[in-house]
Order: sequence, then structure tokens, then C-alpha cells
Amino acid sequence: SSRHDRPGRTMRRHLVLLSLPLLLLGPADALIPSTPGEQTRRAVASIRETISRAADAADDGGDASRPPRLYVDYLIPLPRETKAEDIDPWPGGLAQQYPYAEEIVREILAGVVDGSTGDDCTTQIVSETDCCGLYIQQSPVSARDDVACLVFASPDQFDDLKRIEAMVGPRPLILFNRQFQRAEDFGFFGKGEASRVLSRYEWGYAFQELACRGEDVKLTFERDVGWEACVVDEKGNEIELSDAGWDPRERPRYEDLERKINEVLPEPLWLRMIGEAQEKGLKFQREE
Repeated sequence: SSRHDRPGRTMRRHLVLLSLPLLLLGPADALIPSTPGEQTRRAVASIRETISRAADAADDGGDASRPPRLYVDYLIPLPRETKAEDIDPWPGGLAQQYPYAEEIVREILAGVVDGSTGDDCTTQIVSETDCCGLYIQQSPVSARDDVACLVFASPDQFDDLKRIEAMVGPRPLILFNRQFQRAEDFGFFGKGEASRVLSRYEWGYAFQELACRGEDVKLTFERDVGWEACVVDEKGNEIELSDAGWDPRERPRYEDLERKINEVLPEPLWLRMIGEAQEKGLKFQREE
């Protein structure tokens, strides 16, 4: 694995890295995966379903020129040594995250490809500087069932992405925790071609977090469910954010999330915290 000092996109993680068995079950009732093992299990199930549906569509006379191309956003758990007061839990950026991502990707791929194990995964460094790597999980049955995964791809790897797509051909290709959001990230002259390439991709699985109106918002995507959202309040409660007018196939827009938060939590976080301090006293004054 490559380890470098280049800073990358960082997000606070609320899971602790655990070693749990991988169980291929359906989505859990809770919106947020409660453990890394559950997140991996749900990712595997959703990715498998997405690939299966693409294959069924091709068999039914669909567009065979559109092989499975998937986005996967996985919330990488914080290292065990992370402390609550740490301003940046990933001071080493992508280089620090890469070993954790590698372990997660290997486990996901072994779960996606039937009959395969960790020993069936081959790796290649695509960009040492940008901490980008390619993983190919080989099927023990047929090379047609292999699955490829490109980790931490950024706009700088666009030429590599096109080359890898050509090499992978009709087999599935996953972009894991990509370092871009839209075609415009590829620059004025590259956005047109990038848009054509990226239009072939669909969501395979996502567990994302963002701040909206100062609240901790979690978003998930699973193939059989679609997009779901919730806000985690100051007490750790999950409050679902949903609306009959939302399309579960589309990621909720920021303004729609904000409007829904205003409905379910009329008081902003800072005001609720003041109320708690008035009720219980300031933290340093409490006996607990």
C-alpha cells in the first residue's frame, strides 16, 4: 500500500474499526450501519444486486454496450487511536486512509465475487503520488465474473480510468470513494468527455455524511431501498428525513434536506445546547 503526505479529502468518521464476520443478509432496519462489519455487509449486498440487475438487463435485450459501472462511497471508520478532541482525524490525508481502504475493498470484493477469497485479489498502483490503486477480484469460475475496483480516483487519473475501462470491458468496474463529484471537476476542456464517460456510472452503494443547517446528516443508498437520509441529534438519536415527493432513486438535494430539518427540528442545535446547559448546568459545573 502506498503511504504519502499528500493531503486529501477528510471527513469525520463515527465508526470504530472492528473485525466482524461478513454476513450476506438483506438491509438492516436502522438507516445507519451500526458497525463497519454491517456497512460492509450492506455494501456487498447492494453491489451484488446492482451487478445482477445490469446482467439481467443485458440478457433481456438491453444495452450490452453499458457494462456495470458503479460508484461506491464508503464511510471509512476512524482509527482506534482517534481522540474526540482531534480537529482532523486524518492528518495524513489519503495516504493515511489508504491501508484502511485497502482492507475494506478486499473484503467487499471477496463478498461480491462468488467463491473467491482474499487470495484471489490482484493489485496495481495506478498513481503513487495520488494514492490511487486498482484491485481486481478474480473469479474461480470464469474470468467473465471478475470485478475491478479503482480506489481514490481523481480527475488526474482520467486517462488511467479510460484505459482501465477498456481493459475491464464488459466486466463490472467500481469507483471506490472517488475524489471528484461532477464532470466540471475535470476542467473546462475535459468536462465534456468526462461527462460522457461518467454517464455510464450508477450508484452501487453509499454511506455519506454532511453538515446541513449545522446538523449531522447521514445519507445512504442501497439498491433495493434507494436513497435515505436522517439527522443524528446531539443525543445520538436518528431522526429520519423523508418526504412523499422525494424520488428514492435521486440523492436528496441540500435545500430539501434543510427544509425537512426545519420541520423535524425547528430549534437549531446551538439553541438546543443552550437549553440543555440551562437545564443541567454547564458541563464543568456538573457532578457527573
